[in-house]
Amino acid sequence: MDSKKRRKILEKKQTIHDLIKRASSLFDPLSPFDSFRHYRKNDLSMYLESGRGDRLSSPLKQHIRKLLKTNMEGFYGSDWPIQEKAKRKEMSSTDAHYIIVREVRYGKPYESSTRRICSEGCNQIAGFVHYRFTLEEEIPVLYVYEIQLESRFQGKGLGEFLMQLMELIASKNRMSAIVLTVQTSNALAMTFYMSKLG
Repeated sequence: MDSKKRRKILEKKQTIHDLIKRASSLFDPLSPFDSFRHYRKNDLSMYLESGRGDRLSSPLKQHIRKLLKTNMEGFYGSDWPIQEKAKRKEMSSTDAHYIIVREVRYGKPYESSTRRICSEGCNQIAGFVHYRFTLEEEIPVLYVYEIQLESRFQGKGLGEFLMQLMELIASKNRMSAIVLTVQTSNALAMTFYMSKLG
């Protein structure tokens, strides 16, 4: 390989590396999408906020782990203890980004300060998305590690809304694709991704 081609390849790799690094360093990837901070549909009233794996509070981490176990343990069966340990490590990484979905209680409207209202009335965590900006088969991608919702919030369009948001975040940060994996035994998730999202 001549030096010109090699330099071009190295420049492309560096550009991709810089792109992922820039996207990963964002404090609040939701900030360009303020209209997506709220979900009011199908009798749900939700508020979304950003988080980082290494900055989540202990109670929030515990709630996330509990929800993950509730939703996924049955699909992993006897492998769950091993998977749970691996997921705990993934979830608290500095590379882990989160969208935390909180239920707005008490019917309070979004007035002056949504954050103030949420600190007063958004104590119920309805779900979360765990994602990362990474390299997959030599292209920059937004990788959705988990999208988990409490069962009572499923089937009301919230999952579809969250995946739309993931598409927007990926596009804004110039990721070439969104990647996720689903266990084939998880028929509900398979139907959601294949039928609803195509």
